[in-house]
Amino acid sequence: MSDDLFSNAREPERKRSAPLADRLRPRTFDEFLDHEALVGPASVLRQAIENDELYSMILWGPPGSGKTTLARLVADKTKAVFMQISAVTSGIDELRKVVRQAESDWKYDGRRTILFVDEIHRWNKAQQDAFLPFVETGTIVLIGATTENPSFEIIAPLLSRCQVYVLNRLSPESLAKLAKVALTDPERGHGGRKTVIAPAALDFLIGESNGDARALLNALDIAVKSAPIDKKNVRHLTLTLVEAAVQKRHMYFDKKGDEHYNVISAFIKSMRGSDPDGAIYWLARLLESGEDPVFLARRMVIFASEDISLGDADALTLATATFKAVTIIGLPECAINLAHCAIALALAPKNNSTYEALNRAREDVQRTLNEPVPLHLRNAPTRLMKDLGYHKGYKYSHDYSGESGRQAYLPAKLSGRRYFIPREDPVRTRKRKTSAR
Repeated sequence: MSDDLFSNAREPERKRSAPLADRLRPRTFDEFLDHEALVGPASVLRQAIENDELYSMILWGPPGSGKTTLARLVADKTKAVFMQISAVTSGIDELRKVVRQAESDWKYDGRRTILFVDEIHRWNKAQQDAFLPFVETGTIVLIGATTENPSFEIIAPLLSRCQVYVLNRLSPESLAKLAKVALTDPERGHGGRKTVIAPAALDFLIGESNGDARALLNALDIAVKSAPIDKKNVRHLTLTLVEAAVQKRHMYFDKKGDEHYNVISAFIKSMRGSDPDGAIYWLARLLESGEDPVFLARRMVIFASEDISLGDADALTLATATFKAVTIIGLPECAINLAHCAIALALAPKNNSTYEALNRAREDVQRTLNEPVPLHLRNAPTRLMKDLGYHKGYKYSHDYSGESGRQAYLPAKLSGRRYFIPREDPVRTRKRKTSAR
């Protein structure tokens, strides 16, 4: 009992010393910024929460977008038992304990259990499989939070039993509101201190936070606590001070995650669309995010044959030379080699006819793996093979010209098939037509 009283006495102190981002978590749906469609008064999810008839769901969004906050709002609103675990530190054993408790609560109290699993993508297939039966039977209502694409990270049977909700980065306007509350709220923010933030400092802070509310509040907290106090007891948050508090842009990027593939896709598509500005921007984003330059060079070698090929035969030579240069030089200087190659590939005429030819041929190969090689194309090093008709009728191409040297080179069942179909660069063709007008 005395321990409980001691803990309760310390609770206000704990709340005051908690990180600013934790103190300013929305307490109501009205404080939950930028997600009106998701939790507005007329939304399906809001009605289900308020009616205490929640269903299993996956909350997918970048860091600082409000996934954990939404789960806590559910905990405050529901009459069900609410439990929370992290997939980083929890395994099947802890899951079994939760299930046993959930079954007991349902059997004796008639109360359902809502389980919030943070970073659910960290659970492997076996762990997700073990969880599936209890979601299917309704023993547990699952709220899973993930920064990764559920299509790739959540097993299909579990995903099919959950509604996926997407939470986006916060808008600059919402981040500005949040910063204002943080500086003026006397109970949860720094309102007890007179603080003035320069407009340029606020703009910088919002831009560097990249839509992440937690990143913004953490940097703001550091800036306020380290700001000098003038004679009038006012703290001034200058651009220099805020820059020091932020240190480096909070860039959401995971080399093995969904955003990695999104940015790579944008880089490749910019080069394919002959847009050097887009290509160099996404290349810079990738490099600033810590992407492996060798991986980028390898992608450009592939691009040179897949998207340019016969449009510019020198593209592959350049890309291969860039790959070698990157492996020899390394960062930071090899970024110049990558930029050189990326812009050159973006400007090069595009022609994917060889890539499409390969794909067409592969389709036929998969259907005709056992088609025999025509006899005239086979070598006949022995008399038996000659007697069987090997090499018979073959025309040595150097001895013929024009139609007289024509012969079949495909299996009989594929006679007349065309795989390579020459084509022009569609981007440059469009530009010529536009200029003609």
